[in-house]
Amino acid sequence: MNTLWWQTEGEGSIDLVLLHGWGLNAEVWRNIIPGLRSHFRIHLVDLPGYGRSKGFTALSLEEMAEIVLFQPQAPERAIWLGWSLGGLVASQIALTHPERVEALVSVASSPCFTARENWPGIKPDVLSGFQHMLNVDFQKTVERFLALQTLGTEHARQDARQLKSVVLAQPIPDVDVLNGGLHILKTADLREPLATLAIPHWRIYGQLDGLVPRKVAELLDASWPQSPSHILPKAAHAPFISHGERVNQILVSLSDSLRA
Repeated sequence: MNTLWWQTEGEGSIDLVLLHGWGLNAEVWRNIIPGLRSHFRIHLVDLPGYGRSKGFTALSLEEMAEIVLFQPQAPERAIWLGWSLGGLVASQIALTHPERVEALVSVASSPCFTARENWPGIKPDVLSGFQHMLNVDFQKTVERFLALQTLGTEHARQDARQLKSVVLAQPIPDVDVLNGGLHILKTADLREPLATLAIPHWRIYGQLDGLVPRKVAELLDASWPQSPSHILPKAAHAPFISHGERVNQILVSLSDSLRA
């Protein structure tokens, strides 16, 4: 079995696994780690094929979740937090192995990223366009995707530069891995299975997010009353970068509620 790049740090008593989004790697979390060290034992992971986790080809959502969960470094029980694509991976882990999940936290993520009938999301032709562009100009495609993630925020250019630096500082994913990730975003639909999830499930959104519209939060609030949501004003698709302190406050309050 190929192994993932995995790093553990922090002095807290609760394990917190952080799963990044499409095209990026675990360095994207560095902004919030200092405020979490005393509360959690933090696990940073490069998803299969991303960053320093080389040697993987394109995977299905189910395959990716199994590979991440069954790494030797993975804690027996933890809060699993996933951003964007990572939110789908964390959700899949919670669905198939709930005994390993203390709580599920999704950040700027959706159980169904693609727009469907009576469901807001990314238009399928937009994702297909990204898949086509990857084969033509990898770097331009990733830069365009990163720019979408910070659009409308107070420091959009600065936030986009930070995301870009995270991508360029580590090995670039292979095109087939990136295409596989886009295929997951295009096809996955976990709305129905997550509706009956019995473990704590918290959701964090950016009010200005152009990839996960805030209407998603409202629809899920109605159909998942057991899953509280937090919508951060003036945040877009990377709220832990633009509003890191607020995201940390939410995570600490979750840990406090689990201890209570």
